Amino acid sequence: MKFKPRKSRSMILRKGQITTKFQLKIQGYEIPTIVDNPIKCLGKWFDDTLKDNTSVKTVQTQVVEWLKKVDKSGLPGKFKAWIYQHGLLPRLTWLLMIYEMTATTVEAIERKINSHLRKLLGVPPSFTAIGLYSRSSQLQLPLTSTLEEYKVSKSRLVMTLKDSKDSKISKAGIQTRTGRKCSARTAVDQAESILHHKDIVGNTCTGRQGLGMTHFQQWSKATPKEKSSMVQSEIRTVEEEQRRAKAVELSRQGAWTKWNLPERKITWAELWRMEPFRISFMLRSVYDTLPSPSNLHQWGLIEEPSCKLCGERGTMAHILSGCKVALTQGRYRWRHDKVLKHLAEILDIERRKKRPSKTEAKQIRFVREGDTGHATKSQQHFILDKGSEWNMRADIGKKLVFPECVQTTLRPYIVVWSQSSKMIVAIELTVPWEERCEEAYQRKKEKYTELMTTCREKGWKAWLFPVEVGCRGFPAQSVWRMLQAMGIVGKARKTAVRQLGEAAERSSCWLWHRRDDLSWKPSADE
Repeated sequence: MKFKPRKSRSMILRKGQITTKFQLKIQGYEIPTIVDNPIKCLGKWFDDTLKDNTSVKTVQTQVVEWLKKVDKSGLPGKFKAWIYQHGLLPRLTWLLMIYEMTATTVEAIERKINSHLRKLLGVPPSFTAIGLYSRSSQLQLPLTSTLEEYKVSKSRLVMTLKDSKDSKISKAGIQTRTGRKCSARTAVDQAESILHHKDIVGNTCTGRQGLGMTHFQQWSKATPKEKSSMVQSEIRTVEEEQRRAKAVELSRQGAWTKWNLPERKITWAELWRMEPFRISFMLRSVYDTLPSPSNLHQWGLIEEPSCKLCGERGTMAHILSGCKVALTQGRYRWRHDKVLKHLAEILDIERRKKRPSKTEAKQIRFVREGDTGHATKSQQHFILDKGSEWNMRADIGKKLVFPECVQTTLRPYIVVWSQSSKMIVAIELTVPWEERCEEAYQRKKEKYTELMTTCREKGWKAWLFPVEVGCRGFPAQSVWRMLQAMGIVGKARKTAVRQLGEAAERSSCWLWHRRDDLSWKPSADE
């Protein structure tokens, strides 16, 4: 192998001090000194100090320059956020791992990044970082925390050195320094302790999960690569628990912790379709940072926190779902009809589908001794599969008239029935404030229970589905149950739920922008 002096560096010490009075030569070639020519290896710079202080400051400067370049790109804010997630963050993560950088320094870097992300997404500086990075909140963005990636990368480095196949490396006692605020080695030990405890507890079920529904990876049987992945996942879980604990302490921006609704995960594909003002409204409405009269009064910008329509206290909940004047003018009804129209279209498409003919009762097939039987999948039976010639009426555009099977003045928003099969389904939609979804469900259920009982007494099979879609775009669990009962499952159900949530959120966004208009007369385009 030929010696290459350009790829080598020399450092001469005399009485404990670096000196450049001497020159080192090998095979007649002069070796450059590290004092005059620092060297870069695997992305890490080495200089005569043999410390990372200068490099850490350089990284901080580079991050600011990268953010400025992204800002000057001329792209919309959502595309700039994508560049951060898939361009800047992976490049920065490697630097955070190879340099001895303290957690305090990384927190300072993350604060700068958070400031830029808030501008890109159209949220105020007071918007909590939990809303940007949380993985367990009601509204989850596809962004990753720099501090979290720093802790995970340092733990990965600890596991890589500890589990190295080279005994000289694994037994060298190499320390991964992360400052006084946190210790990568301690975090790894705690994660391993938690995983050992999970081995003792075993596989647990959450909610309505049955036995064996989830795969449980045992720590004792995991390979070194799997153990490293499990430790990193556990560290992310600990970080998320800390965010959750902090969110509970926030009275306004943490109000979503009291919701009992399914989570909403925003993908990049959904962000591409959203206008900037919709992204801003979506985030600020969930974390209550919109400039409502109540918030403006608390911020010291106005004297009276009253609603311009009715004079009551103008909180965000009041403006979007509690103003009596807005209710009288038909603003909430307009939003309700927008969601109802989407729901009616979804059910009408499902109603018109051709249903398989009713098969005869299957005979029991006995298996002889020594033979193997073939397992058959049990088919799900949906409501629309039980009848034929389904009809549907929705309370859109004209007054709904309940089918002739029962005489009543009640008007569910959607009625699906089969005269030949004597089956009827009543669906009652509500678009309430998210914290009042359960209350709306019980109220609607009590209202129509007697009607369903009367239908059953007349010889009809009747089903009642009160469903709620939160006014900020969060469908309740009742929507999922209703769609599944009607035969809309899998990807189609997810798409339907997403469309209903977007319809409610888009309509509320429009109501918010017209909150100060004293008159209300929506156009055909609205």
